[in-house]
Amino acid sequence: MSHNIPDHLKGLTNYEVAASREKYGYNRIDAAQKNSWVELLIDIVKEPMLILLFAISAIYVIIGDYGEALFMFLAIVAVSAISLYQDNRSKKALEALEKLNEPLSEVIRNGKVIQILTSEIVVGDLCITKEGEMINADGKIVHSNDFSVNEASLTGESLSVFKSNETEDNEVFSGTVSVSGLAVFEVKKIGEETRLGKIGTSISSITEEISPLQLQIRKFVKTMAIAGILIFLMVCAVNYYHTQNLLESLLNGLTLAMSVLPEEIPVAFTTFMALGAWKLMREGIIIKRSNVVETLGSTTVICTDKTGTITENTMHLKHLYDYHSDKTFEEQDFKDAALTELIDYAMWSSEPVPFDPMEKTLHRIYGETQKNDLRKSYTLFHEYPLEGKPPMMTHLFQNAEKHRIIAAKGAPEAILNVSILPESEKNKIRELIRDFGKQGFRVLGVAKTNFEGYNFPEKQQDFKFDFLGLVVFYDPPKKGIQDVFQHIYNAGIKVKVITGDNTDTTKSIAVQAGIFNTGAAIEGKEIVEYPQERLLQEVSEKTLFTRMFPDAKLTVVNALKQNGEVVAMLGDGVNDAPALKAAHIGVAMGNKGTEIAKAAASLVIINDDLDKLVTGIAAGRRIYANIKKAVQYIISIHIPIILTVSLPLFLGWVFPQIFTPVHVIFLELIMGPTCSIVYENEPMEKNTMLRKPRKMTDTFLNWKELAMSIVQGLIITGGVLFAYQLMVQRGANEEETRAMVFTTLIFANILLSLTNRSFYYSLFESFKNRNILFVVVNLLTLILLFAILYFPLFSGFFKVTRLSLTELGLAGIIAVISVLWFEIYKLFKRMLRNS
Repeated sequence: MSHNIPDHLKGLTNYEVAASREKYGYNRIDAAQKNSWVELLIDIVKEPMLILLFAISAIYVIIGDYGEALFMFLAIVAVSAISLYQDNRSKKALEALEKLNEPLSEVIRNGKVIQILTSEIVVGDLCITKEGEMINADGKIVHSNDFSVNEASLTGESLSVFKSNETEDNEVFSGTVSVSGLAVFEVKKIGEETRLGKIGTSISSITEEISPLQLQIRKFVKTMAIAGILIFLMVCAVNYYHTQNLLESLLNGLTLAMSVLPEEIPVAFTTFMALGAWKLMREGIIIKRSNVVETLGSTTVICTDKTGTITENTMHLKHLYDYHSDKTFEEQDFKDAALTELIDYAMWSSEPVPFDPMEKTLHRIYGETQKNDLRKSYTLFHEYPLEGKPPMMTHLFQNAEKHRIIAAKGAPEAILNVSILPESEKNKIRELIRDFGKQGFRVLGVAKTNFEGYNFPEKQQDFKFDFLGLVVFYDPPKKGIQDVFQHIYNAGIKVKVITGDNTDTTKSIAVQAGIFNTGAAIEGKEIVEYPQERLLQEVSEKTLFTRMFPDAKLTVVNALKQNGEVVAMLGDGVNDAPALKAAHIGVAMGNKGTEIAKAAASLVIINDDLDKLVTGIAAGRRIYANIKKAVQYIISIHIPIILTVSLPLFLGWVFPQIFTPVHVIFLELIMGPTCSIVYENEPMEKNTMLRKPRKMTDTFLNWKELAMSIVQGLIITGGVLFAYQLMVQRGANEEETRAMVFTTLIFANILLSLTNRSFYYSLFESFKNRNILFVVVNLLTLILLFAILYFPLFSGFFKVTRLSLTELGLAGIIAVISVLWFEIYKLFKRMLRNS
């Protein structure tokens, strides 16, 4: 059994786990699942579009047009099916994300330490919790070493409390955080029965922030709905004035109201975000909230740590400097007798069960070089955790004969400060540290001391230490990291390195990793002293931030946000949680990240590969661009539908009712899937990651962007109404005119969906972006159109007649002229940019 856990702790057997689960259920805080299908259906029935369809169906039944009523009923089924499909897809994607976001817990079962999903913890389980982990059930401590817990989530008290099986308070609670050491606790309560469950809030529930784009979409749809009501009333009034027929007037009004409602837009937004998050999950990027996808595309600054993100986190021991002999030893000489004491104390100053790569290396080197391995005979009886600016740590061990070892290691400057050395010697060692740092090495100082009795000083810095030497590690930059940073810079995104390491080492590694502007660095202690104006200027100009501690990290993130940057912050430790929460996008690493960091982050990269963040940013930009295309397509195509329904009526043209609800609903049924399924599948345009990030507050629902969609819509309207008048001039009857207008509009719709695949590249360039759904949907639309025109059963129902080849050609030419002018506009745009 690992983790120094006593052998007598065996945990539950499989049979006992099953019995406990039968009795107490799963470890979840959530109300009983509602019947999701029924709920989804109720939500869909409340959709304005369906309410309109029901109203139209009712009027058709009253009039006695049962064929139309049946068609409307089928339309209701079709619209509901599309909505259900979309909602279900989004829901499934979000559920899959939720499952992946569920943390794992360590338990002892059948005498073995295993990892299980937190929801699978049962009453009676022996759970293990370590530094930086969230406690996931209520229980009683049965074994611990140097264990402290922060219970702020329950008590509001920010100081951590030391607990053990011997203290009076030996209970731990779900939702609290292990700050130091390790504890094994027996689970007493799970799920809704825990103290957290009784409060009824889950620590993991994050309130969804509404993004600027979401707000604008809601506002836009609301505006259109109000416009729809006004137009509905106007059409009803004008129609009733002319015909004195109330039901027919209502029918006309409802047709128009239906054509005004852009109900596809909110559906598209939700679908794009949920599916975007789901696709990223398959790439190894877990997104906690689907609207983070939109923010990702706007990222302007990435704040990254150095160790394990830029570097491999392998911590290879390269040199040992022994102070007594004043010699630096290479790897092949580590067995030299002169190094015994230095290696000895470097290991004793590490955790007994190491999880840090440097400490693992020190344990390994100790095992390889020391003749007598004393690790089994000494126990850790007192420790000072890593703290101070710069930080250090001290461990006190003793054996059965009460012989003591007191070892310290930490930032070389911290160890020099507490060592009994003349200043001249300290300066000599500082020079050495600088030389190592400039080569990109990570340097730690090692020291020892003696102390009798148990009246230990409150702070480790109060001991008087003997300086022993330096341990020098090399943590090389990851392979291919230069390319990753090149991609980031190409996308117009700035990089800031925020690390606890010293300036020289950070500079050297940053240069090797291909990071720009590494000239000057700034330390954490300076950052927190700066007045506001200076702070904002420094965080804007500097790239390297060294010797950083939690408050300093938070200060940098907040200052960048004040400068108007959209900040993605990478962090993995307990100390990074405040900065991760404060950033627009907190990014935790899946392998080396603590549970606390993952809980605070909005995005987790499963394999700790920084390039995945670039993938995420690209996905964010692709999704935003596709939502924009979909919404602008919807706006452009709604305009000709609205005007074709209303203008002949308002202008008193010969066939005032050129479109009935049947035609409008057919168009709506084509547009819905085109908008939210086809555009969602659209690949990224080729220069997407070579542009500057868009401002997060900028959305495409502004007049400048919408003007183009409105112009597109008005020109298509011009084409469609031209086709109407052309047929009237030729003496065509209502059915022939309707067939021509309807066909022209459907041709225009297909061309518009294709030309709007890019607002910059040509239609032919867009064909290189393979999207089979465009072919499928447009082919299906043409088949249905020809069925309506040339099958008497359908043409009778849609009140149209067949068109001759000439007329079809004419409808095609009008559609091409009224849509493909946009290609010429794009050509000029490209020529201007290239000139």
